[in-house]
Amino acid sequence: STISSNMFFSQCEQIIQHLNHKIPGINTAELCQRIQTAGVDINVGDLAKIANTLSFLFSTAARNNLSTEELVTTLGSGVSTLPKHAVQVIRHVWNEQGKAIAVSEDAGNMATVGQFVDMKWKLGVAMSSDTCRSLKYPYVTVTLTVADPSGQITDKSFEMTISQFKNFFRQFKEMASVLETV
Repeated sequence: STISSNMFFSQCEQIIQHLNHKIPGINTAELCQRIQTAGVDINVGDLAKIANTLSFLFSTAARNNLSTEELVTTLGSGVSTLPKHAVQVIRHVWNEQGKAIAVSEDAGNMATVGQFVDMKWKLGVAMSSDTCRSLKYPYVTVTLTVADPSGQITDKSFEMTISQFKNFFRQFKEMASVLETV
């Protein structure tokens, strides 16, 4: 109830775009920062719950081919704590963009795995530590940006030794050669 209509509209629009496969996911951390800058006290976890709920709402409405009025009637009868401005935004977004989801979704075909968004890597060398003066230990740090099935974008980082990286690279080469045969 404390999120402005414009911010809520932005979140609903991103979710619709995600469900239409136009964007890989919803960056709730970025959206949370924008909402906090506007003076609303909300954390990323709560915003992610809102995004998951809206994603479920829109995808279920699409699967059931609900009209705008059917969706709003269902919201009015089942969710008593939803603010009026939120229902109005949902009505507007569904009326303008909801049918595109119904067209693009295969019946019951909802993604159950995440989606790759980006990958960053860097090579580093550990020179020393408090227990060893001369390490000269090379490593690779990889950060994968992924969107989970609900569209929430998160970063996953990990480090690999050079031998682990060589194995990682070999597996990618194997995948590439298999993909070439497809």
